[in-house]
Amino acid sequence: MRIGFILISIFILVLAVVAGLIWSPLYWLALIVIVPLFILGWIDLLQKKSAIRRNFPVLGRSRFVAEWLRPKLYQYFVEPDTDGRPFSRINRNIVYQRAKGVNDTAPFGTQLNVYDEGYEWMNHSINPIDAHKLEEHPRVTIGGKNCQQPYSCSIFNVSAMSFGSLSKNAVMALNGGAAIGHFAHNTGEGGIAPYHDKYAGDLIYQVGTGYFGCRTSDGNFSPELFAERTKASNVKMIEIKLSQGAKPGHGGILPAKKATPEIAAIRNIEPYKAVLSPPFHKAFDSPIGLLRFIKKCQDLSGGKPVGFKLCIGHKSEFLAICKAMIESGIRPDFISVDGGEGGTGAAPLEFSNSVGTPAKEGLAFVYNALVGFNLKKEITLIAAGKIVSGFDIFKAISLGADACYSARAMMMAVGCIQALECNHNTCPTGVATQDPNLIKGLDVADKKVRVARYHKETVKAFVELMAAAGLDNPDKINRLHVYQRVDQHLSRSYYKLYPYIPEGSLLTQESIPRGWMQYMSQAVMDSFTPRFEMIYVEDD
Repeated sequence: MRIGFILISIFILVLAVVAGLIWSPLYWLALIVIVPLFILGWIDLLQKKSAIRRNFPVLGRSRFVAEWLRPKLYQYFVEPDTDGRPFSRINRNIVYQRAKGVNDTAPFGTQLNVYDEGYEWMNHSINPIDAHKLEEHPRVTIGGKNCQQPYSCSIFNVSAMSFGSLSKNAVMALNGGAAIGHFAHNTGEGGIAPYHDKYAGDLIYQVGTGYFGCRTSDGNFSPELFAERTKASNVKMIEIKLSQGAKPGHGGILPAKKATPEIAAIRNIEPYKAVLSPPFHKAFDSPIGLLRFIKKCQDLSGGKPVGFKLCIGHKSEFLAICKAMIESGIRPDFISVDGGEGGTGAAPLEFSNSVGTPAKEGLAFVYNALVGFNLKKEITLIAAGKIVSGFDIFKAISLGADACYSARAMMMAVGCIQALECNHNTCPTGVATQDPNLIKGLDVADKKVRVARYHKETVKAFVELMAAAGLDNPDKINRLHVYQRVDQHLSRSYYKLYPYIPEGSLLTQESIPRGWMQYMSQAVMDSFTPRFEMIYVEDD
């Protein structure tokens, strides 16, 4: 598009001049329009702040006209936060304003209808704390008692997004931002690319069912390649992906045309040959097998924190993993909980819309399960699923999380405008494409600063919320601090909506809460297949 603009603008300019010389000087009047557009286009080409203007000179400006006009139209015709898009207007504004360093305060009060079902708020204290006296960037140490290289992790980090789904410039911008802001960057299951190493930002190396980056020629796990890849100093943790919120229980195929020599080298696959990522792992097939694999990875990595990521499906399967932890003595260092509302570049609609437990319910369940087995003190919980604002972090921590991931908000900080072209390789901002002409529009030097700025301002907002609640430490946040409206006239605290269970209550048959009996009876540590024995008790 950039080359096209240059050629077309020069052609039209010359044509107007020639027409004025040959036919009539009146043709030169067209220069009144052409010259300003020509200058405007060159300004767009040379600036580095906006990828869409750089990729689409002059035409790209129409997007900003629509952005300016949109709130005014919604004010009269649509409710403020019901635009039907995958990300609300309010959330988009939070990311864009913070990433760009723009004032993110709002005039004229609450932008949501506080009586709408689903509206959430937190309780403040009549005796708040001065936020300036609190830790500016709260962190959590991840690593169990046998971990040799524990990691001090930010409470807010970049979620899993692979190189291949994202462009090289987007990956470098995310990693550069992580390096500036001292937070972690999850590689996604596509392996560690040179672009992840460019700025030496902290990495969480994700290992999926395709074992990319640590894969044998027949698609199995390679201990040798894993040990070699994880010894790098910037690899701080390893995450084994069991499932993701966008398409839990669904595998994927890397088409042959996308297996370029560069991608093939990063993923340890053959160039231009289709590769299957199955929906299940080959390295284990049971809860106890998963834990043995985790122990193997802990040893191979030199004692770095190793955990797993999942979206909750059958509750009995997670409880089976907990039973296996008790029996084997093996603990993951962390568990990442994704929600069924998670997104990806391309997922089957049925899976995207109708499979997987939503983030809040899944997170509350996992926390309760670990408490019920007396395991939570040894395991860090990381929450994912539309984490955008400081309030989102507060809510996740109230449900049991110790730290959070964000994917789409970090993409938007890099410049994503939700054009929804991720699966067509035509992303106009160069974020989710491998088209070199579009990638050039994304300026890494500018966008890495935006990522760091968005992270810093969002963590700052979280700390201010915590101070407003009269709390001086994230560990003091609980489910009594957050309320949700269940209908126009009634609200409930998270404590009521997601009740706690007693510590250690799942360790003996006599103390199991009634709503958990069915799931506990189905959970067996030597198989992921639930043992279906019907027990007629109240469901949860």
